[in-house]
Formats: sequence, structure tokens, C-alpha cells
Amino acid sequence: MAQISASVFTSHVPAIGAALDLGKTGEDYWKPVFAGYDFAKQWEKEQKPDVVFLVFNDHATAFSLDMIPTFAIGTAAEYQPADEGWGPRPVPKVIGHPKLAAHIAQSVIQDDFDLTIVNKMDVDHGLTVPLSLVFGQVDAWPCPVIPFAVNVVQYPVPSGRRCFMLGKAIRKAIESYDEPLNVQIWGTGGMSHQLQGPRAGLINREWDNAFLDKLINDPDGLSKVPHIDYVREAGSEGIELVMWLIARGAMSDVNETKKGNAPTVRHRFYHVPASNTAVGHLILENN
Repeated sequence: MAQISASVFTSHVPAIGAALDLGKTGEDYWKPVFAGYDFAKQWEKEQKPDVVFLVFNDHATAFSLDMIPTFAIGTAAEYQPADEGWGPRPVPKVIGHPKLAAHIAQSVIQDDFDLTIVNKMDVDHGLTVPLSLVFGQVDAWPCPVIPFAVNVVQYPVPSGRRCFMLGKAIRKAIESYDEPLNVQIWGTGGMSHQLQGPRAGLINREWDNAFLDKLINDPDGLSKVPHIDYVREAGSEGIELVMWLIARGAMSDVNETKKGNAPTVRHRFYHVPASNTAVGHLILENN
């Protein structure tokens, strides 16, 4: 059967993608950011995932205010990089895994989570920047990717608790898939940042690191943090961090029916600032 071997968490700052694409990774401003992902690149070469289930949010490219699904799973065979106003990023197209995606959709919907099925969409920096950071600048992504889009742009957005419980349902779905696949689940977005209003530029280093501590050691408690705490402490765009709880909920130590040991923290990184955002990165291995 398929198994989730690890969860990967990372910010998806668009300026990081621009720095990569424009050859600025060696500049003094950007060096510390990209150094924080050196471990991940080598680790992924050793792990060789068969599929990545990647949780992200769309930034008005595949979806708009005309239609805003709370949770949307990509079931297509491939996804093109989106044009976000200055042309698509020069990165490979994303190859999907329609069979596993359809199986997950069937299982999760039967577990009472309503998903939107997406058979065609382009993917923006929310998905491609994490791939670039973790896999590097490559001619082709090393494995298929299942995009899973979460609405954290237009209220009402899902609660941290809902996301955490959804992660558990996703784990159950993946582990019931009858093929021996090594699956990783990635949670992306954040960390603290606010893009508009009197608090534009807000970064909260203390809150971000407390979030990482709780994500590792007390994800159930973290899932109960209300939206207002995210907005007050991490800025209006800090609400993206609820997406990390989907990936954390898929780990075996929070599986009530077959509880595993606490995950191994393989890598933890935090840096401020990258553009106007705090960058966080974490790798947890299942035990």
C-alpha cells in the first residue's frame, strides 16, 4: 500500500521565485534564504518520493472571486506554470497523478470532506516556488505532484481544526491506495506577513517560531488556535499557515487508529526577511 514517509513545510514567497529565475541566488541578500534549503535538496535525492501531495493556495490565477472553492484537488495529468502578469515562470510543467488523486478524492469525500475536483488548471508561485526551493532548478520535476488548493484568500476560510482533520482523512486515503508508493505531503505558505494596510510589512519572529514548536510537539493544540490569533499575531496573510496543519494532520503520530511515534525533525530553518515575508521551512519524517 502507499505510505506517507514525510511532511515538508515551506513558505512560497513569489520574490524567491523571481530571485531564482533572474539568477540572484548568489546575492548577499538572498544567500541565507537559499542556504536554508541545501539540506532539503540533498535529502530529497536520497528519499526519492514517488508522489508529492502539495497543499498550497491559488493567488487569483486558477480561481477568482467568481468562484472560490474551499478545498480543491487537482486530478489532471499535467499542469502548466501560470502567467501571473509577467509571464509564466521558466520552470517545468507539473506532471500529475490522476489515479491517486481520484482515489484520494473518493475516499476524502466519503469521509465527509467536500472537495472540488479540478481537471484543468494552471499553477502559480504558491506551488512552483516550493518545488524550486526543495528540488532545485531542474529540467523536469523528479516525481508527479498532486496539487491541493485551499482558500486562504477570501473569507470565510477554513479553520485550523478543519485543516488538521482533513489531513487525517488524506492520510487514510493515501494509505488505502493499492500501490507501494512513497508519498510526501507538503504544506506551504506563510509565515508571518501582511501586504496591505497600516500594518503592511509586519513580521513576528517570536510567534512564527512558537508556531513551529507547536507544529512539531502539539499539533492538536495548535489546530485549535482561532483565526483572529493568526491575523493579529502573524498578519492578514499569516492565515496561510493553516495549510501547514493539513500536512501535519497526515503524520502517523496523530493517527488515532494506529498511532505512530513522534516524527523525526530532519531539518528546521527560519529567516527574515525575504521580501516582506518571514520564511519558514521544516522537514518531518514519519516513524
